[in-house]
Parts: sequence; structure tokens; C-alpha cells
Amino acid sequence: MAEEQYAHPGVCLFTVLFKFTALAFYILCSIFVQSFVIQFVVTVFLIALDFWTVKNVSGRILVGLRWWNEVDEQGQSVWHFESLDQQTLETLNKKDSWLFWWTLYLTPVVWVALGIVAIIKFNFDYLLVVSIALVLSAANIVGFTKCRKDAKKQIQQFATSSLASSMGSRIQSAFLSSV
Repeated sequence: MAEEQYAHPGVCLFTVLFKFTALAFYILCSIFVQSFVIQFVVTVFLIALDFWTVKNVSGRILVGLRWWNEVDEQGQSVWHFESLDQQTLETLNKKDSWLFWWTLYLTPVVWVALGIVAIIKFNFDYLLVVSIALVLSAANIVGFTKCRKDAKKQIQQFATSSLASSMGSRIQSAFLSSV
């Protein structure tokens, strides 16, 4: 039996590449470069690229989900979720989906560990970089988790309404045929 391949290897590559590059630059820069400003600017830029790529490209292509948040006229935060239809979601590549969810949840764990190292080494300014990474990672986790739950709820509502509609038309046809 042949092993399943990635359906979107380029998207998978960039999903992992920006995360890895941000982490590697942060770690290597803290070892070899003394300039916190350079480390901060480049690492935050890479973290922002990762956030944007996951939110706007990887989520849509690898798991069929999209989210965004906006503030309405009353100042309330409003979440918006989009997902592919159930039939299309079932055809998504399992390996792509696995990579997306694991990297989404594993990356903040690594950033927390780096934050602990920064605290132990009394490098409190480095916690600013870690905090930015955690906030953006958390935003994607919350957004995609809510989006996945919303997609499941929509599928259940569709199934329920389809079943009710089907039962209603059967009852109606049975009633009309007996009259």
C-alpha cells in the first residue's frame, strides 16, 4: 500500500518554513548576535509572515477553513468563519490536515519553552518577542478552533434540516396519496 503524499507540498513547506525560520533565527541570534534590535525586528517579521500565511493561505488550502475578526460599529468584536462544504472537506488530504493542526498547536509550546529559558537566563527583554509569538499563535489557534467547531455545527444543522425536509416531504406525499 502506497503512503499518502502531501496534496499541497508548497503550502505545507511554507507552513513549516516560517515557523522554523522564526524559531531558528530567535535561537541562533540569541547565541551568536548581541543586537537585540536586529533579533527583535527580524524575528517579529518572520512571526508575522507565519501568522499571515497560516491564517490566509494554509488554513484555506490545507483544512478548508478561514476566519477573521472585526470590530462592529458598537465596538463589539465579531468573529466570522468560513468553511468548505462537507463533501469538499471530506476530500481534503489527511496528511496536509495533520501537518496543519500539529504545527498550529506545537509551535506555541516551543515558544513557551523559549520564554522559560529567557526567564531563567534573566533575559526579560526577550520575553517581548516570545509574547508576540504567543499572541499571534493563540489568535490562529482560537480562530481555527472556533472555525472548525462552527463548520461542524453547520454540518449538523444541514443534516438535521435535510432529514426534517425529507421526512416532511415523505409525510406530505403519503398523506396526499391516501386522500
